[in-house]
Amino acid sequence: MERKIVNQLINWKHSAKRLPLLLYGARQVGKTYTLLTFGKEHYKNVAYFSMEESEEIPTIFSRDFNPERIIRELSALSSVSILPEDTLIVFDEIQACEKALTSLKYFAERAPQYHICAAGSLLGVALKRDKFSFPVGKVDMLNLHPMDFEEFLWAIEKKDVCSLIRESYEDFSPLTLHETAMGLYKTYLVVGGMPQVVQEYVEKRDFDFVAATQKTLNNSYIADMAKYATPHETTRIMAAWDSVPAQLAKENHKFQYKVIKSGARANEYETSLDWLRAAGMIHKCIHVTEGNYPLVAYAKNETFKVYMVDTGLLCSKFDIAANVVINTPHNFDGFKGALAENYIMQALAANGITAYYWSNNGKAEVDFVFQTHDGNVVPLEAKSADNVRSKRLRIFRDVYKPAFVYRVSARNFGHENGIKSVPLYAMFCVKA
Repeated sequence: MERKIVNQLINWKHSAKRLPLLLYGARQVGKTYTLLTFGKEHYKNVAYFSMEESEEIPTIFSRDFNPERIIRELSALSSVSILPEDTLIVFDEIQACEKALTSLKYFAERAPQYHICAAGSLLGVALKRDKFSFPVGKVDMLNLHPMDFEEFLWAIEKKDVCSLIRESYEDFSPLTLHETAMGLYKTYLVVGGMPQVVQEYVEKRDFDFVAATQKTLNNSYIADMAKYATPHETTRIMAAWDSVPAQLAKENHKFQYKVIKSGARANEYETSLDWLRAAGMIHKCIHVTEGNYPLVAYAKNETFKVYMVDTGLLCSKFDIAANVVINTPHNFDGFKGALAENYIMQALAANGITAYYWSNNGKAEVDFVFQTHDGNVVPLEAKSADNVRSKRLRIFRDVYKPAFVYRVSARNFGHENGIKSVPLYAMFCVKA
């Protein structure tokens, strides 16, 4: 399936300052598939090595970090001629072999002519282990997210709809196919952006198969917890993970430890949330007390909201039937509001935007705020279609006077009084 990150991989290949590349992200977001497809389309050959599937591969890195020796032995093992510039070398699940990770430093310093990409689904978790020597400053890094709504439309052969959405976004003129686009958005909420699930939907168009695949993925995440954490840690990580739907189902989505279990405290579960975030399974949206640049200076890390990496997996954990999402009017009440907010956070993260939320002593709150590359702070509010007047947004505008405001809802495009109305399906257009 077509992924936007390929353009960044092409830029990496042709960069004069190219370093070995680490591609990270949650499990099953398509890292291996993307690297292999990129290699086959842009190189003469690909040499693929999974650090989890062979006992011989880790031994190659255990002797020393001589790049030429490593290349000769990898070439002999794989029966692939590894040629400088012409071969893409892929080290998959590199967190399973810490010395392979360390070797990237020596490839950067002594053998930059080799093109190496390494992928790790739990890289953020594994790198916390003391035995890892991370090649700081010697690797390029990219984060692969689940497929966003635009990539989903590509997969279901709706590229023409993407083009029309982008054209409307340019001048905020109403989209003629608004209802069609909203219907596709609702389908995406249910399916989500995990490539395996999207492929299941493309091939069968049957939500029962979609739901079964999502449950398998959720179970694989639980298996990873047991693999990369102690039994005591695993129990707490699972409890934090299982609480996410309940956190989002509350009227106030602010994360509360007592939702995990009665009497739970931050010092018991902070590490568990850090684990989930490092594994790419959740997004944290941290509270800021001011709407001024730079936002990080006003962040209160102890107060935050948590969103799941993928709306489809969230639907699975909610155990929501597909027809309930697809065939009922959209609003921001209850679980639909939770799904919409999760989708917005997911879209912002996919576009490389660090999102916060703002509140003013409990008197007003804006769902998301982020800063642009030119130093503007932009508020983004999610609203239901029949309620577009917002006192809380007015307070933010009066105090901080942002250049413009995004209001994301089920309404069509529009632009009035500095408020840009963005339909939910157009979130992939929003950039920093």
